Amino acid sequence: MTTGAPTPAGRPPAHEHRARVELPEWMREPTPPRLTIGRRVSELVERLPALREARLSLWRWRDRTRWSESHPRITAVVSFFVVAAVATVLVTGALYLFHLIMLGEV
Repeated sequence: MTTGAPTPAGRPPAHEHRARVELPEWMREPTPPRLTIGRRVSELVERLPALREARLSLWRWRDRTRWSESHPRITAVVSFFVVAAVATVLVTGALYLFHLIMLGEV
């Protein structure tokens, strides 16, 4: 009802203007962030070009596409056989040790 037409009795207007809220001082001007060890190290890295370049190259290396992400099926099959072989060796070794214990040699 922004046309200025009168509203029926008992019904509030469609939009009432609310007074502006005054924010407290700590919200208008917050305190600066604490100078922690992490922020100091980060500032040091930003100041030295060699460290900054090393950090950027580390981020690029971390965000690369890994071989296992580009070949998920091959990775799944190979890892299945690796896990099966390691589990077989571990179970066989445990059974061998148990056999030696039963014989009283250990």
